[in-house]
Amino acid sequence: MATVSPPQNWAYTLQLPRSPGAPRIARVILRAALDHHGMEELVEVAELLTSELVTNTYLHTDGPSSVRMRRVREDRVRVSVWDTDPAIPAPFDRPVDLLGGPGAAPDAEAGRGLLLVRLCAANWGGHPIGAELFGLDGKALWFELVTGRDAFDVAA
Repeated sequence: MATVSPPQNWAYTLQLPRSPGAPRIARVILRAALDHHGMEELVEVAELLTSELVTNTYLHTDGPSSVRMRRVREDRVRVSVWDTDPAIPAPFDRPVDLLGGPGAAPDAEAGRGLLLVRLCAANWGGHPIGAELFGLDGKALWFELVTGRDAFDVAA
């Protein structure tokens, strides 16, 4: 019996309603895709960062969201989260010093999601999405993870 190898170039898009369960659904699908494509080492960090971005869409917008994950190179995956609010939050709206700038208070229970993305991702950013592309305004925040790199090693 012949075995089938997954294609090297792949992408998945998940449309999510505005729901408190959206982050969990996004994590489950992301884990399945990364496992299927042999990128298991990225699962924990990818789940954490995706969950943070999808949670922000639920907390700070009134509409649906979507998650797109794709392999951009053999060792690199990009996850983009789109929502209906065109405002790009700091620090995604400009280059920043990763260890400087305003952040959540030490005892705050919220406000660290975008900091986690900045610290754990190999690359990250945001850009507006105009209505001319998809019929909906909004923005996409994205991050990239690389195999063979310890995402929790801030000095890397």
